[in-house]
Amino acid sequence: MNIQYVAPLTRAIERMRSVLFRPFNIHTWLVLGFTAFLDGMLSGGHGGNGIKNNGHGVDIGEILSAPYQAREWLVSHPHWTLLLIGIIAAIAAVIVVLLWVTSRGKFMFLDNVVQRRARVGEPWYEFRKEALSLFWWRLILSLIGIVLIGGTFYHVWQLAYQQWMEYEELMSLLPSLLGWGVFVVLCILLLSYFHLLLTNFLVPLMYKNRSTAAQAWDRFSGLHWEHFFNFILYGLFILVLMIVIVMIVVAVGLFTCCLGFVLVAIPYISSVVLLPVSYTLRTFSLEFLAQFGDEYRIEMV
Repeated sequence: MNIQYVAPLTRAIERMRSVLFRPFNIHTWLVLGFTAFLDGMLSGGHGGNGIKNNGHGVDIGEILSAPYQAREWLVSHPHWTLLLIGIIAAIAAVIVVLLWVTSRGKFMFLDNVVQRRARVGEPWYEFRKEALSLFWWRLILSLIGIVLIGGTFYHVWQLAYQQWMEYEELMSLLPSLLGWGVFVVLCILLLSYFHLLLTNFLVPLMYKNRSTAAQAWDRFSGLHWEHFFNFILYGLFILVLMIVIVMIVVAVGLFTCCLGFVLVAIPYISSVVLLPVSYTLRTFSLEFLAQFGDEYRIEMV
């Protein structure tokens, strides 16, 4: 099986041009931009070496003990503790709600791309069950990331704190710190790769078969491991595309005397302005997946 990358991208670009520019319709751009916005939202030594504080350097011990000092302060000020807990709970609730909304947004944008239309209400309600299943998977993936990366930073802080309190130096921990740094990078790469598979391939399979995320993964996992190298190349191809897109956006921003930067900084407006990019990438994932056979092909209007 000859898996291509440039040819599916070329077809995706041509479809984007046909939908968005032949003819140009501002209503289509605004509606599709809104669903694209919902889709992409939430998608950044010791011994005089100057480390120990002597009036001129940085007091590493004070920095490392800051969490303990903060905890003691909060214990002695319970009203501030309750306020902090409330703020954290409110932020967490907002993030969970946004995760749920964007899960629906992914199906809304995908449906508009597949059906060659611009609607909000119909796909919002039609794919609510699939979106709920996707939401739970994304929530679990996010919690796994928080536990792995947050737990690693907590462990590294504990190691550094104990080492500094006993010996007032950290250089001997350098190999261990580098090892944990590599572990964090690998976790980020693995979670990012799984998120790529989830949004680019599992969502289309859920859409095609009206299935849950678990059922879509059962269909996709065998294909993924059989063509593992091709999907890794897909991820690298997407990375290169994103780098090129960022370079183009920066160039346009500079050419327009920073007006372009202002437009892409406004959430919804940026989704409308960058709609050709998001539309092309969404279509590209469908065109790429279709190469693996009718079981994975979604017929686009």
